[in-house]
Amino acid sequence: MPIDLTNLDLDLSLLNEIADGSDEFIVESIDLFLQQTPVSLQDITAAFDKMDWTTAASAAHKMKATLGFFGMLNSQALIQEIELACKAGAPDVMSITAKFGQVQALLAANTKALEQIKVEAEANQ
Repeated sequence: MPIDLTNLDLDLSLLNEIADGSDEFIVESIDLFLQQTPVSLQDITAAFDKMDWTTAASAAHKMKATLGFFGMLNSQALIQEIELACKAGAPDVMSITAKFGQVQALLAANTKALEQIKVEAEANQ
């Protein structure tokens, strides 16, 4: 059954274009996302807890390209706002925490969809 991406912050056009029909590439790309994204989110959370804005900005910066690769443009825009606020130093903690909460919620839904897409791609290999 095809996955309904309508309500998700997920557009796999770029991934599919680069994959050029390779289900193996899609599976490997999704695997990397599923491995790296939770670590990045934990890095940002830990930096927030310590009010280490430099580390938070760096971790947010690292996530931007990955989010763009998977067409997660809303998440990418939010994480960029977080990065810029942290780079500026002493950000509005409530604001960036709220934005980070939005990113986490979007990524939770996207992750479920990607896991299902991965299973379907594996079945096609």
